[in-house]
Amino acid sequence: MSVDSRILIVDDDEDILVASKLLLKRHFSDVVICNRPEQIPELMDKQHFDVILLDMNFGPGESSCQQGFSWLTQILKIDPQAVVILITAHGAINLAVDAMKLGATDFVAKPWQNEKLVATISSACQLRHSRTEASRLQKTNKALSDAIIQSETQPMIGKSAALSRVKQIINKAAATEANMLLLGENGTGKEMLARTIHASSHRADKVFMSIDLGAVPESLFESELFGHKKGAFTGAKEDRIGKLEAANGGTLFLDEVGNLPLHLQTRLLTVLEQRQVVPLGSNQAQDIDIRLLSATNLAPEKLHDENCFRQDLLFRLNTVEVVLPPLRERNEDIEAIALYYLDMYARKYHKLALQLQSDALQALRDYHWPGNIRELKHALERAVILAEGSGIGAHDLQLQKAIPGNQAVEIQAQDLNLDRIEKQTIQQALRKHKYNISHTAKALGLTRAALYRRMEKHDL
Repeated sequence: MSVDSRILIVDDDEDILVASKLLLKRHFSDVVICNRPEQIPELMDKQHFDVILLDMNFGPGESSCQQGFSWLTQILKIDPQAVVILITAHGAINLAVDAMKLGATDFVAKPWQNEKLVATISSACQLRHSRTEASRLQKTNKALSDAIIQSETQPMIGKSAALSRVKQIINKAAATEANMLLLGENGTGKEMLARTIHASSHRADKVFMSIDLGAVPESLFESELFGHKKGAFTGAKEDRIGKLEAANGGTLFLDEVGNLPLHLQTRLLTVLEQRQVVPLGSNQAQDIDIRLLSATNLAPEKLHDENCFRQDLLFRLNTVEVVLPPLRERNEDIEAIALYYLDMYARKYHKLALQLQSDALQALRDYHWPGNIRELKHALERAVILAEGSGIGAHDLQLQKAIPGNQAVEIQAQDLNLDRIEKQTIQQALRKHKYNISHTAKALGLTRAALYRRMEKHDL
């Protein structure tokens, strides 16, 4: 049974070419022979070869192997992933070893044993297939990464003084390796800003790994971040690479870092100081090379409180600190942001003729935006989906007016519909906690995932 592989044999000895082709065509799907090395570039241009067998000397009396070195170099220039096996006489084995240092995969000595030759080429074919697959995966990951960056990296829209200060810092720090801490209320766009920083850095073609620490249970923290070995704990049925190691070479974004308990902050600090991770169940440390970006919505007074956050960890995270202003402090930017998302969602839902009416723009400017840009996005997306005409008015935005606490309780007391009561309760909790999902979920006695499901259910 032949292997689906194409082999090229280059040798000036016709007897060797014929004998090797008769042998190898029984094991490999296609065997091409060539007695003139000058034809190698043309052959490689016309077809793909999994393995190339290359003689090291061509012509009568030639024994220096320099021709083999020269053609090996040219082959690897044409295809850096080429798998080349050298054909050499016994006396030139030392030179063949030198050629392997230049990129040759292996060598066979004349006269060879047929079984050994077939085994050597079979192994080389597997290597070539592995290289091809690795290259394909790398290109696929690069394409996916580019698509993600294009879809998730959005411009910092606006010309307000508050946003201009942020842009100035980003322009100076993004291309460096400095750790950056992004501060701001929920919904101000911290993760989007982190992706923008990554896309503007020298690591833009590497992985961007985002970890929501607020959604990682304490019991799984070390396994998620550091990885684990098979059998390290009950349920560890196979080795698993941690997020820190997976981000190696790229950018690691730690969202909701302020939610980490103090004892886990200590573990994180140790890893960041040593730049090594030790998977659970292992004694071997793995080096990591990451650019660290972090974000939190903790108020500055809590962030600098040693009872809430380790100050030595803070110093590690905030080499450069960026404070994203809430939307209510960027009122002059609201129209530009709204028009950006209107256009984005109009294209997404194939409603390209939509326009914001004057009363809608005024409503957007007058609203207090406790959920910041995230809430604005949701309002525009909902309005685009439900729009019946070509214009979006204030009523289409369905912005929630501030309701005094006692009035909300009275409404709930009169309205016994459970769905409406649940929606109003969630709205109150979100406003109370300034749309901090973790704090809101805790106040409602829900998990973050459960709160997100209910928010989706009620279109909040």
